[in-house]
Amino acid sequence: MNVPVMNRQLVLETPDRVPDGAGGFTTNWLPLGTVWAEVTARTGREAQGEAAPLATVSYNITLRAAPVGSTMRPKPEQRFAEGARVFRIQAVAEEGTDGRYLTCFAQEELVA
Repeated sequence: MNVPVMNRQLVLETPDRVPDGAGGFTTNWLPLGTVWAEVTARTGREAQGEAAPLATVSYNITLRAAPVGSTMRPKPEQRFAEGARVFRIQAVAEEGTDGRYLTCFAQEELVA
């Protein structure tokens, strides 16, 4: 395995679902901390969204591993934010045999 070039600073965020008073929920995103990562584009496609076409791009995001149970260990349903960009985490896997890195499989949606 090549050593990843972690040159992007991302904020790991977790959802906080709050009752909206009408039987539903509002999702607020709480920052957990900042990580350095390597972000690599995989594939992209265009899809029809509810109001406009969407461009969906898949990414591999590699970062240093955090211990199991740590709040800084990414998991599905969380996301990374980089300014206005948002990468939704779909799955997380350990990279290599020594477990020093994690690869997060994420998607970014953009209004086309």
